[in-house]
Amino acid sequence: METPNCTHCDLQAEDIKKAFNFLTSDEAEKLCPYLELREWEKDAIVMKEGEFGDYMGFVVDGKLAVKKQTDYWGKQIIIAILDRGTMVGDGAFIVQGPGSNTVAAMEKSKLLILTAGSMDGLVLNSPMLAIKLMKHMRRIMSLRLRIARDRSSDVL
Repeated sequence: METPNCTHCDLQAEDIKKAFNFLTSDEAEKLCPYLELREWEKDAIVMKEGEFGDYMGFVVDGKLAVKKQTDYWGKQIIIAILDRGTMVGDGAFIVQGPGSNTVAAMEKSKLLILTAGSMDGLVLNSPMLAIKLMKHMRRIMSLRLRIARDRSSDVL
């Protein structure tokens, strides 16, 4: 499988550097062709709780609100605000199942999207880079889980 050409990543731009600060310049250059730039207007739903997650994103511009539907109040509560350099959708992406949160754009936002199909190509063409990306995803998910655990223990 041939690596697609990258037409949307300016690897010298600060927003891209922040999103991929865990990669070397060469690794970011190799990853870029597998990504797709997508934009959402303010208040648009980026990901919806319960829907199948076949992509994840790296926020390169804007802010996103991560919301959770509550059974008790019947409303959505904001559990996190994500801005430049953060990853979103990684949990559903890894398990290839329904997302556990709704993500909405708080302002016009741009994300570099990695689809499941692109990840398959990355695994085939650059397995060490794919492993590094998955390790980064695991680290971020672990940190988020620790924060959630700490918050819930404070409530209890």
